[in-house]
Amino acid sequence: MAVHFHEEDLPEGVLQGTAALAVDTETMGLITHRDRLCVVQISDGTGDEHLVRFSPGSEYEAPNLTALLADTSRTKLYHYARFDLAAISYYLGVMAAPVFCTKIASKLVRTYTDRHGLKNLTDELLGESISKQQQSSDWGGPVLNDAQRDYAASDVRFLHRLRDELKTRLEREGRMHIAQACFDFLPTRAELDIAGWAEHDIFNHS
Repeated sequence: MAVHFHEEDLPEGVLQGTAALAVDTETMGLITHRDRLCVVQISDGTGDEHLVRFSPGSEYEAPNLTALLADTSRTKLYHYARFDLAAISYYLGVMAAPVFCTKIASKLVRTYTDRHGLKNLTDELLGESISKQQQSSDWGGPVLNDAQRDYAASDVRFLHRLRDELKTRLEREGRMHIAQACFDFLPTRAELDIAGWAEHDIFNHS
C-alpha cells in the first residue's frame, strides 16, 4: 500500500480499469465558490491512493483525472458526495457520477445512532481507526506535510470496504432502492448548491 503524490494531474495510464473509484476532495473551506479546490484523492481499492494537488492560480486542466471522474461506467464512492460533487464540478468542470455515498447509506441503515462521520463508520463497521486531526488544516499551503498526506489518503482508503458492508445492510433492510434514488439525485443536488439553492429547500411548502 502506497500514497502517490502528483501535481495538477494524474500521470497517464494510472487507475485504468473498470473498478469503482473512491474519491474525496480537500478545499480551503466549505463555500464552493469562495474556497478553492486544493486536493483530489482517488483510489480504485487495490491498496494505493493517489493525491492530486492543485496550486494557487491553477487552471484546473487535468485531462487524465477528469477523464476518470467523467467515466460514467465507473461508480464513484464518496463520504458526503454532495460537497465533493459540487467542488469537482465547479473547479474541474465534470460531474463525477454515478455515485455511492457512504454517509447517505449510513443514515438509511444505522438509524440506531446519529454518528455518521467517516471515522464512526470505519471504527464500527471495519474495526479500523483513522485520525481526523488534519481535517481543518491549511490545504492551500506550498507543501503538504506527511500528516496531511496520510489524512487525505485515509479518506478514500476504506470507502470500497464500507460500500460493501453498507450495501449488504441496505439490501437486508429493504432500502437499497431508496438509497439508489438518493444517489441518483445527488448530481442535481450539487448543481442546485452551485446555482445558489444550498440553504433553501425547494421541496418545502414555505
